[in-house]
Amino acid sequence: MARDMSPVLKRCRSLGLDPVFMGISKKSNRQSARAGRKISEYGLQLREKQKAKFIYGVLEKPFRNNYERAQKMKNGTAGENLMIILELRLDNVIYRLGYGRTRKEARQIVDHKHVLVNGKCVNIPSYQVKAGDVIEIKEKFKTSQRYKDILEVTGSRLVPAWLESDQDNLSGTVKEVPSRDQIDVPVNEMLIVELYSK
Repeated sequence: MARDMSPVLKRCRSLGLDPVFMGISKKSNRQSARAGRKISEYGLQLREKQKAKFIYGVLEKPFRNNYERAQKMKNGTAGENLMIILELRLDNVIYRLGYGRTRKEARQIVDHKHVLVNGKCVNIPSYQVKAGDVIEIKEKFKTSQRYKDILEVTGSRLVPAWLESDQDNLSGTVKEVPSRDQIDVPVNEMLIVELYSK
């Protein structure tokens, strides 16, 4: 399976991204070597795409498939729909509910069959959740030390308004499909649309 193994802080620095959006509280004190350089229009568009791919942990081919799906959706713009599709990935929802410190950890939790969606085990990180879906950690894992450690770190993290989290039972509900202004990801999706429409 292909994975992005690049060092997170280094990648955040090169994309001009705050590591907080990756679920990491560390700060890098180094300055990016490219900080003073002027970037072309194509460079800006490419950087926004790389930023979105990096934040959500999606590789090029599935990212492009998501974009094509977003284009075919009847309501909303392609850019906003793309962000909503990425936000509704199961691994991202687990991260948003606070049951994974980072999206990478949330992805591993899904991969290892710890997650039930509406009572059924789902181990596909890119699985699209829908409004009304109930997501929970399997009963046998709820008491494990791993989740106690995770909740210690993520307990104070704000759960988005479109999700409802029950941290005592390690479960959550998707109340509604999020709108673009409920997604706090620093990506200008219009530049991604411009890049793909060339």
